[in-house]
Amino acid sequence: MNTKRTAAIIVGVLYIIGTVTGILSVVFTAPSINAPDYLTKVAANENQVTVGALLVLTMGLALAMVPVMLFPILKKINEVLAVGYLVFRGALEAVLDIILVINWFFLITVSLEYAAAGTPDVSSFQALGALFLKGSDSISAIAGIAFGLGALMLYYVFYQSKLVPRWISIWGVIAILLNLTTCILIIFHLQSPFSTMNSVMNFPIFLQEMVMAVWLIAKGFNPSAIASVPIKQIQAG
Repeated sequence: MNTKRTAAIIVGVLYIIGTVTGILSVVFTAPSINAPDYLTKVAANENQVTVGALLVLTMGLALAMVPVMLFPILKKINEVLAVGYLVFRGALEAVLDIILVINWFFLITVSLEYAAAGTPDVSSFQALGALFLKGSDSISAIAGIAFGLGALMLYYVFYQSKLVPRWISIWGVIAILLNLTTCILIIFHLQSPFSTMNSVMNFPIFLQEMVMAVWLIAKGFNPSAIASVPIKQIQAG
């Protein structure tokens, strides 16, 4: 099996690992973090929230490896966008995921202290809890923007090079623009990360990445596009 075929399979598997662990992290954390009495819920479900945080780490590391695997191919097509994709989707998003996990661990600590306080004067814990909770929303939104910008770079290169069918690239661009919209709405407090509308607007990119992952595992990159990669330089614009 040639190296580019192997890279396509690994990228497909990494997409699936990242998406599945990301969804599971929401399953584990949303019931507690999104509850009105989130400090009490987080304290009562400490292990569950911790597992969710570790799943976010797994997601971040898996998805950070995608641009690393694709870089040797993408740089021969458009080096500027290949580097941009590596920076936004590889470095920035991974760092922000780590910061998000640290923020969640602080929230767990505050919630446990809140539960142990047992006194009417718990306003300081509530203030800290609100700070970390709102901070998590902001960090997630910024990480989403880094992810979205990186994805736009990837789908532009994919569209121009035809490494994957163009309908997958077009679908990706439309879906990621919806995803970026949700991030902006969250930053301006116009949407909740766990709301029904947020889930509906993010579903297209979830489905598109799963379709692309399966395509890469089953079909790999377009052989004719791959054959032209060493000699073909596609210019942005």
